[in-house]
Amino acid sequence: QVHLVESGGGLAQPGESLRLSCVASGFDFNVYAMSWVRLGPGKGLEYLACIYSDGSGSWYSDSVKSRFTISRDNAKSMVYLQMNMLEPNDTALYYCVSGWRGTVIDYWGQGIQVTVSS
Repeated sequence: QVHLVESGGGLAQPGESLRLSCVASGFDFNVYAMSWVRLGPGKGLEYLACIYSDGSGSWYSDSVKSRFTISRDNAKSMVYLQMNMLEPNDTALYYCVSGWRGTVIDYWGQGIQVTVSS
């Protein structure tokens, strides 16, 4: 059974940092690119960052470039999103998903809430 479980979300003040983690099981994590996406209030699904299966390359949306960093540890089947300089607009439900942006999402996590507010 496939599982993607996110952790590390919560409440942060503007300018603070959070680190999201996602542990994968039940599929061959090492052959999948992985991505972080978010669903903000009243907004559509937004891809934030993607990383190749071997971690050799990544992509970021303009909205998070220079603030967020995606990384992965294939030995632990984990993918991370380091979020710095958080802004109120970053408030959303964050998901760890399989695949690169623009491709079919085979697997989703359950999502984790990030709220940025003073």
